[in-house]
Amino acid sequence: MEIISTLFIAKAVFIVAVFAVTLGVAAYSTYFERKVAAFMQDRVGPDRAGPFGILQPLADAVKMFMKEDFIPTNSNKWLFIAGPCLSMLTALMTSAVVPFGDKLEIGGGATIDLQGIDVNIGILWVFGIVSLGVYGILIGGWASNNKYSLIGAIRAASQNISYELAMGMSIIAILMLSGSLSTKTIVEAQQNGHWNILYQPLGFLIFLVCAFAECNRTPFDLPECETELIGGYHTEYSSMKLGFYLFAEYINMFISGAVMATLYFGGYDYLGNSWVAEHWGENVATLIGVGALIGKALFFVFVFMWVRWTLPRFRYDQLMNLGWTILIPLAMFNVVLTGFSIISGWLMIVSWVGVALLLVAIIVYDSVTYKKKKVAVN
Repeated sequence: MEIISTLFIAKAVFIVAVFAVTLGVAAYSTYFERKVAAFMQDRVGPDRAGPFGILQPLADAVKMFMKEDFIPTNSNKWLFIAGPCLSMLTALMTSAVVPFGDKLEIGGGATIDLQGIDVNIGILWVFGIVSLGVYGILIGGWASNNKYSLIGAIRAASQNISYELAMGMSIIAILMLSGSLSTKTIVEAQQNGHWNILYQPLGFLIFLVCAFAECNRTPFDLPECETELIGGYHTEYSSMKLGFYLFAEYINMFISGAVMATLYFGGYDYLGNSWVAEHWGENVATLIGVGALIGKALFFVFVFMWVRWTLPRFRYDQLMNLGWTILIPLAMFNVVLTGFSIISGWLMIVSWVGVALLLVAIIVYDSVTYKKKKVAVN
């Protein structure tokens, strides 16, 4: 009975810690995004609130709480409130199946898995919760009774549905390699450097592009582009309701990074894991693994920020064309390529040769198309 009580308390502490880390990363992602943007644009960035501006997220939080909580007169009040709450809830729930580390010994022979819930359909959980997230945006945009908000919400819904298809098909190849829907099993199959990125380079690129679209990040930020929709689906929002939408976006960035690290970069695996476990103990190795996973996720957060200040925004027809006519066929090609690599037994060779042939085909196609256009112009 005492062991059960200890396990329950330890699990509760771990879940609270995951939520705290997730919210902390989301809060300070706003600070680091400004710093990254300032670096790329030869500016200073936030430097007033605290040393080097590190207290800027706290100042922003106070500002959000102190702003007037405005609800439009002709809006649907309860749905207007439910929209940002649903977005925030689904963003936080996605982290439940991410294995942040291996087993941790807590004394008395008891151990806990550093994972919120260890279910054998973890990937389906991720996709189910991500699919629900679009309802928060759609409900908020519709309940605002504003045409710009409604257009932004419709854009977000169609964009998310379109790119979820390619994302799901890219993960089918991972399931073929691991033989399981469990995120824990997928990570365990990648231990000692056997990361899936070595066998699924094309699948990773497809997943990465779809993650940008799912998070509504540039160049896929058409649901909220200020130049067309004056803010998109959250145009009518203020105070912490707006803060919830913005927070949900940064949480989704962090969780997307954690999921990519889990599926393609070994999760909590790192170089020298076995040596650390042998010389310093399993607990130390596990805690370093937690840091490794969070570090990988933060690297992808930086990539999200880097791309924002590097690539221009797509037109909407380009966005839909990329999702339906390019990414989905590429994902299908990747599934066939993975099946052939499994049958042949040459997993890495077939995958990289397939990617090389695909790149050659794209270059030849672009070259032929360019020559045809040049002849037509002349």
